[in-house]
Amino acid sequence: MKKFWIALAALALSAAAASAQDYNAAIDSFNAGAQALEVNKVEALAQFRSALAQFEACQEEEAAEMIAKCKEIIPSTLLSIAKEQINDADYDAALITLDQTAVTAKEYGAEAVAADAAELVTNTYLRKGSSLLKEKDFAGAAAALQEVVGREPGNGQAQLLLGQALLQDGKLEDATLALESANALGKTQALKLLSNAYLKQGQSLLKAGKLDECVASLEKSNSYIPSANAFKLMASAFTKGNKSAQAIDAYKKYLEVDPNAKDAPDILFTIAATAQKAGDKATAIEYYEKLAGNAKYGAQAAAQLKSLK
Repeated sequence: MKKFWIALAALALSAAAASAQDYNAAIDSFNAGAQALEVNKVEALAQFRSALAQFEACQEEEAAEMIAKCKEIIPSTLLSIAKEQINDADYDAALITLDQTAVTAKEYGAEAVAADAAELVTNTYLRKGSSLLKEKDFAGAAAALQEVVGREPGNGQAQLLLGQALLQDGKLEDATLALESANALGKTQALKLLSNAYLKQGQSLLKAGKLDECVASLEKSNSYIPSANAFKLMASAFTKGNKSAQAIDAYKKYLEVDPNAKDAPDILFTIAATAQKAGDKATAIEYYEKLAGNAKYGAQAAAQLKSLK
Protein backbone atom coordinates (compact mmCIF):
# COMPACT_ATOMS: atom_id res chain seq x y z
CA MET A 1 0.00 0.00 0.00
CA LYS A 2 2.87 2.32 0.84
CA LYS A 3 4.29 1.80 -2.65
CA PHE A 4 0.94 2.77 -4.15
CA TRP A 5 0.89 6.13 -2.34
CA ILE A 6 4.48 6.83 -3.30
CA ALA A 7 3.68 6.12 -6.96
CA LEU A 8 0.60 8.35 -6.82
CA ALA A 9 2.57 11.19 -5.27
CA ALA A 10 5.23 10.86 -7.94
CA LEU A 11 2.58 10.97 -10.64
CA ALA A 12 1.07 14.11 -9.11
CA LEU A 13 4.46 15.80 -8.95
CA SER A 14 5.13 14.85 -12.53
CA ALA A 15 1.78 16.28 -13.65
CA ALA A 16 2.39 19.47 -11.71
CA ALA A 17 5.82 19.81 -13.27
CA ALA A 18 4.38 19.26 -16.75
CA SER A 19 1.62 21.79 -16.10
CA ALA A 20 4.19 24.30 -14.90
CA GLN A 21 6.21 23.74 -18.05
CA ASP A 22 3.07 24.31 -20.16
CA TYR A 23 2.33 27.53 -18.28
CA ASN A 24 5.89 28.77 -18.74
CA ALA A 25 5.72 27.95 -22.46
CA ALA A 26 2.49 29.93 -22.69
CA ILE A 27 4.17 32.87 -20.92
CA ASP A 28 7.03 32.67 -23.41
CA SER A 29 4.56 32.82 -26.32
CA PHE A 30 2.78 35.77 -24.74
CA ASN A 31 6.05 37.66 -24.20
CA ALA A 32 7.14 36.89 -27.76
CA GLY A 33 3.89 38.41 -28.98
CA ALA A 34 4.41 41.52 -26.88
CA GLN A 35 7.93 41.96 -28.27
CA ALA A 36 6.74 41.48 -31.86
CA LEU A 37 3.96 44.07 -31.60
CA GLU A 38 6.19 46.97 -32.58
CA VAL A 39 7.81 45.31 -35.58
CA ASN A 40 5.48 42.63 -36.90
CA LYS A 41 1.86 42.65 -35.79
CA VAL A 42 1.01 39.55 -37.83
CA GLU A 43 3.69 37.58 -35.98
CA ALA A 44 2.52 39.09 -32.70
CA LEU A 45 -1.03 37.97 -33.42
CA ALA A 46 0.13 34.41 -34.08
CA GLN A 47 2.04 34.37 -30.78
CA PHE A 48 -0.91 35.70 -28.79
CA ARG A 49 -3.23 33.13 -30.33
CA SER A 50 -0.74 30.39 -29.51
CA ALA A 51 -0.43 31.70 -25.96
CA LEU A 52 -4.21 31.73 -25.56
CA ALA A 53 -4.51 28.10 -26.62
CA GLN A 54 -1.71 27.14 -24.23
CA PHE A 55 -3.15 29.06 -21.28
CA GLU A 56 -6.55 27.47 -21.85
CA ALA A 57 -4.88 24.05 -21.46
CA CYS A 58 -3.17 25.04 -18.19
CA GLN A 59 -4.49 24.30 -14.71
CA GLU A 60 -2.76 27.13 -12.84
CA GLU A 61 -5.00 29.80 -11.31
CA GLU A 62 -2.86 32.48 -12.94
CA ALA A 63 -3.81 31.11 -16.37
CA ALA A 64 -7.31 32.61 -16.09
CA GLU A 65 -5.85 36.10 -15.82
CA MET A 66 -3.60 35.51 -18.83
CA ILE A 67 -6.50 34.12 -20.86
CA ALA A 68 -8.39 37.38 -20.21
CA LYS A 69 -5.34 39.40 -21.28
CA CYS A 70 -5.01 37.42 -24.52
CA LYS A 71 -8.69 37.89 -25.30
CA GLU A 72 -8.24 41.62 -24.79
CA ILE A 73 -5.08 41.91 -26.88
CA ILE A 74 -6.01 39.68 -29.85
CA PRO A 75 -8.96 41.79 -31.14
CA SER A 76 -6.96 45.01 -30.68
CA THR A 77 -4.03 43.52 -32.58
CA LEU A 78 -6.32 42.48 -35.43
CA LEU A 79 -7.68 46.02 -35.56
CA SER A 80 -4.14 47.44 -35.69
CA ILE A 81 -3.28 45.12 -38.58
CA ALA A 82 -6.39 46.29 -40.44
CA LYS A 83 -5.40 49.94 -39.92
CA GLU A 84 -1.95 49.26 -41.37
CA GLN A 85 -3.54 47.59 -44.39
CA ILE A 86 -5.82 50.59 -44.89
CA ASN A 87 -2.85 52.97 -44.73
CA ASP A 88 -1.10 50.80 -47.32
CA ALA A 89 -4.23 51.04 -49.55
CA ASP A 90 -4.64 47.26 -49.35
CA TYR A 91 -8.37 47.70 -48.94
CA ASP A 92 -9.52 44.18 -49.80
CA ALA A 93 -7.15 42.65 -47.24
CA ALA A 94 -8.24 45.25 -44.69
CA LEU A 95 -11.90 44.35 -45.17
CA ILE A 96 -11.13 40.68 -44.55
CA THR A 97 -9.16 41.56 -41.42
CA LEU A 98 -11.90 43.87 -40.17
CA ASP A 99 -14.42 41.08 -40.57
CA GLN A 100 -12.16 38.80 -38.52
CA THR A 101 -11.78 41.58 -35.96
CA ALA A 102 -15.53 42.01 -35.55
CA VAL A 103 -16.15 38.27 -35.16
CA THR A 104 -13.28 37.83 -32.69
CA ALA A 105 -14.15 40.95 -30.71
CA LYS A 106 -17.75 39.83 -30.27
CA GLU A 107 -16.63 36.33 -29.27
CA TYR A 108 -14.25 37.74 -26.66
CA GLY A 109 -16.62 40.45 -25.42
CA ALA A 110 -14.53 43.36 -26.74
CA GLU A 111 -17.53 45.49 -27.74
CA ALA A 112 -15.57 48.74 -28.18
CA VAL A 113 -13.19 47.06 -30.64
CA ALA A 114 -16.14 45.56 -32.52
CA ALA A 115 -17.69 49.04 -32.84
CA ASP A 116 -14.40 50.52 -34.09
CA ALA A 117 -14.09 47.73 -36.65
CA ALA A 118 -17.61 48.35 -37.95
CA GLU A 119 -16.87 52.05 -38.36
CA LEU A 120 -13.62 51.29 -40.17
CA VAL A 121 -15.41 48.99 -42.63
CA THR A 122 -17.45 51.96 -43.87
CA ASN A 123 -14.37 54.16 -44.05
CA THR A 124 -12.44 51.47 -45.92
CA TYR A 125 -15.14 51.10 -48.56
CA LEU A 126 -15.18 54.89 -48.96
CA ARG A 127 -11.42 55.00 -49.47
CA LYS A 128 -11.56 52.06 -51.85
CA GLY A 129 -14.33 53.68 -53.88
CA SER A 130 -12.51 57.00 -54.06
CA SER A 131 -9.29 55.26 -55.14
CA LEU A 132 -11.02 53.22 -57.85
CA LEU A 133 -12.77 56.34 -59.12
CA LYS A 134 -9.38 58.02 -59.59
CA GLU A 135 -8.17 54.90 -61.40
CA LYS A 136 -11.24 55.12 -63.69
CA ASP A 137 -12.56 51.76 -62.53
CA PHE A 138 -16.06 53.20 -62.40
CA ALA A 139 -17.98 49.95 -61.92
CA GLY A 140 -15.66 48.91 -59.09
CA ALA A 141 -15.88 52.35 -57.51
CA ALA A 142 -19.67 52.30 -57.67
CA ALA A 143 -19.80 48.86 -56.04
CA ALA A 144 -17.58 49.99 -53.15
CA LEU A 145 -19.47 53.24 -52.65
CA GLN A 146 -22.80 51.40 -52.67
CA GLU A 147 -21.49 49.55 -49.64
CA VAL A 148 -20.94 52.89 -47.91
CA VAL A 149 -24.36 54.37 -48.62
CA GLY A 150 -25.96 51.06 -47.72
CA ARG A 151 -24.46 51.46 -44.25
CA GLU A 152 -24.66 55.25 -44.06
CA PRO A 153 -27.35 56.72 -46.34
CA GLY A 154 -26.63 60.10 -44.79
CA ASN A 155 -23.00 60.16 -45.96
CA GLY A 156 -23.09 63.04 -48.45
CA GLN A 157 -19.53 62.54 -49.67
CA ALA A 158 -20.21 58.89 -50.46
CA GLN A 159 -23.42 59.79 -52.29
CA LEU A 160 -21.53 62.41 -54.31
CA LEU A 161 -18.72 60.03 -55.28
CA LEU A 162 -21.23 57.28 -56.05
CA GLY A 163 -23.09 59.64 -58.35
CA GLN A 164 -19.85 60.51 -60.15
CA ALA A 165 -18.93 56.84 -60.57
CA LEU A 166 -22.38 55.96 -61.89
CA LEU A 167 -22.31 58.90 -64.30
CA GLN A 168 -18.99 57.76 -65.71
CA ASP A 169 -20.34 54.21 -65.93
CA GLY A 170 -23.24 55.44 -68.08
CA LYS A 171 -25.94 54.88 -65.45
CA LEU A 172 -27.62 58.27 -65.47
CA GLU A 173 -30.83 57.32 -63.66
CA ASP A 174 -28.97 55.69 -60.77
CA ALA A 175 -26.50 58.58 -60.71
CA THR A 176 -29.37 61.04 -60.48
CA LEU A 177 -30.70 59.39 -57.32
CA ALA A 178 -27.27 59.45 -55.69
CA LEU A 179 -26.49 63.03 -56.68
CA GLU A 180 -29.89 64.32 -55.61
CA SER A 181 -29.27 62.66 -52.24
CA ALA A 182 -25.82 64.25 -52.10
CA ASN A 183 -27.32 67.68 -52.78
CA ALA A 184 -29.93 67.17 -50.06
CA LEU A 185 -27.07 66.31 -47.69
CA GLY A 186 -25.27 69.57 -48.41
CA LYS A 187 -23.05 68.57 -51.34
CA THR A 188 -24.43 71.29 -53.63
CA GLN A 189 -21.78 70.66 -56.28
CA ALA A 190 -23.93 67.68 -57.22
CA LEU A 191 -26.32 70.08 -58.98
CA LYS A 192 -23.67 71.12 -61.49
CA LEU A 193 -22.85 67.48 -62.21
CA LEU A 194 -26.53 66.73 -62.79
CA SER A 195 -27.05 69.78 -64.97
CA ASN A 196 -24.04 68.92 -67.13
CA ALA A 197 -25.03 65.26 -67.39
CA TYR A 198 -28.49 66.03 -68.72
CA LEU A 199 -27.07 68.72 -70.99
CA LYS A 200 -24.76 66.13 -72.58
CA GLN A 201 -27.63 63.71 -72.90
CA GLY A 202 -29.66 66.44 -74.60
CA GLN A 203 -26.84 67.06 -77.08
CA SER A 204 -26.69 63.37 -77.96
CA LEU A 205 -30.45 63.15 -78.39
CA LEU A 206 -30.44 66.22 -80.63
CA LYS A 207 -27.81 64.64 -82.88
CA ALA A 208 -29.91 61.47 -82.98
CA GLY A 209 -32.97 63.44 -84.05
CA LYS A 210 -34.92 62.51 -80.91
CA LEU A 211 -36.29 65.99 -80.47
CA ASP A 212 -38.92 65.50 -77.76
CA GLU A 213 -36.52 63.46 -75.63
CA CYS A 214 -33.85 66.07 -76.24
CA VAL A 215 -36.07 68.86 -74.94
CA ALA A 216 -37.05 66.78 -71.89
CA SER A 217 -33.37 66.21 -71.01
CA LEU A 218 -32.51 69.87 -71.46
CA GLU A 219 -35.43 70.94 -69.30
CA LYS A 220 -34.19 68.56 -66.61
CA SER A 221 -30.71 70.05 -66.96
CA ASN A 222 -32.15 73.51 -66.39
CA SER A 223 -34.14 72.28 -63.39
CA TYR A 224 -30.82 71.83 -61.59
CA ILE A 225 -28.87 74.82 -62.88
CA PRO A 226 -30.21 76.89 -65.81
CA SER A 227 -27.62 77.31 -68.55
CA ALA A 228 -27.46 79.30 -71.76
CA ASN A 229 -26.25 76.24 -73.65
CA ALA A 230 -29.31 74.23 -72.64
CA PHE A 231 -31.67 76.94 -73.90
CA LYS A 232 -29.71 77.25 -77.14
CA LEU A 233 -29.87 73.51 -77.77
CA MET A 234 -33.55 73.55 -76.90
CA ALA A 235 -34.11 76.27 -79.48
CA SER A 236 -32.35 74.14 -82.10
CA ALA A 237 -34.58 71.18 -81.23
CA PHE A 238 -37.72 73.30 -81.51
CA THR A 239 -36.52 74.76 -84.81
CA LYS A 240 -35.90 71.28 -86.23
CA GLY A 241 -39.36 70.29 -85.05
CA ASN A 242 -40.93 73.31 -86.78
CA LYS A 243 -42.01 74.79 -83.45
CA SER A 244 -41.19 78.43 -84.12
CA ALA A 245 -42.84 79.98 -81.07
CA GLN A 246 -41.07 77.62 -78.68
CA ALA A 247 -37.77 78.15 -80.51
CA ILE A 248 -38.12 81.92 -80.16
CA ASP A 249 -38.93 81.51 -76.46
CA ALA A 250 -35.84 79.36 -75.91
CA TYR A 251 -33.60 81.82 -77.75
CA LYS A 252 -34.96 84.66 -75.60
CA LYS A 253 -34.14 82.71 -72.44
CA TYR A 254 -30.67 82.01 -73.83
CA LEU A 255 -30.08 85.76 -74.02
CA GLU A 256 -31.57 86.31 -70.57
CA VAL A 257 -29.10 83.87 -69.05
CA ASP A 258 -26.15 85.18 -71.09
CA PRO A 259 -26.93 88.70 -72.37
CA ASN A 260 -23.30 89.27 -73.31
CA ALA A 261 -22.92 86.09 -75.34
CA LYS A 262 -20.50 86.44 -78.26
CA ASP A 263 -23.17 85.23 -80.64
CA ALA A 264 -25.86 87.54 -79.23
CA PRO A 265 -26.25 89.41 -82.57
CA ASP A 266 -26.65 86.08 -84.39
CA ILE A 267 -29.35 85.03 -81.93
CA LEU A 268 -31.15 88.38 -82.20
CA PHE A 269 -31.24 88.07 -85.97
CA THR A 270 -32.38 84.43 -85.74
CA ILE A 271 -35.25 85.42 -83.44
CA ALA A 272 -36.29 88.23 -85.78
CA ALA A 273 -36.08 86.07 -88.92
CA THR A 274 -37.90 83.15 -87.27
CA ALA A 275 -40.68 85.45 -86.03
CA GLN A 276 -40.99 87.08 -89.44
CA LYS A 277 -41.29 83.69 -91.14
CA ALA A 278 -43.91 82.60 -88.60
CA GLY A 279 -45.96 85.75 -89.16
CA ASP A 280 -45.16 87.27 -85.76
CA LYS A 281 -44.64 90.78 -87.10
CA ALA A 282 -44.36 92.51 -83.71
CA THR A 283 -41.56 90.25 -82.48
CA ALA A 284 -39.75 90.49 -85.83
CA ILE A 285 -39.78 94.28 -85.71
CA GLU A 286 -38.71 94.33 -82.04
CA TYR A 287 -35.66 92.19 -82.67
CA TYR A 288 -34.63 93.73 -85.98
CA GLU A 289 -34.65 97.09 -84.20
CA LYS A 290 -32.25 95.69 -81.59
CA LEU A 291 -29.73 95.19 -84.44
CA ALA A 292 -29.68 98.82 -85.54
CA GLY A 293 -26.09 99.86 -86.14
CA ASN A 294 -24.74 96.31 -85.82
CA ALA A 295 -21.77 95.82 -88.14
CA LYS A 296 -22.83 92.37 -89.27
CA TYR A 297 -26.62 92.59 -89.33
CA GLY A 298 -27.44 96.30 -89.27
CA ALA A 299 -28.04 96.67 -93.02
CA GLN A 300 -30.10 93.46 -93.33
CA ALA A 301 -32.16 94.40 -90.29
CA ALA A 302 -32.87 97.87 -91.69
CA ALA A 303 -33.98 96.38 -95.02
CA GLN A 304 -36.34 93.94 -93.29
CA LEU A 305 -37.78 96.70 -91.14
CA LYS A 306 -38.68 98.68 -94.26
CA SER A 307 -40.56 95.73 -95.64
CA LEU A 308 -42.37 95.13 -92.35
CA LYS A 309 -43.45 98.71 -91.62
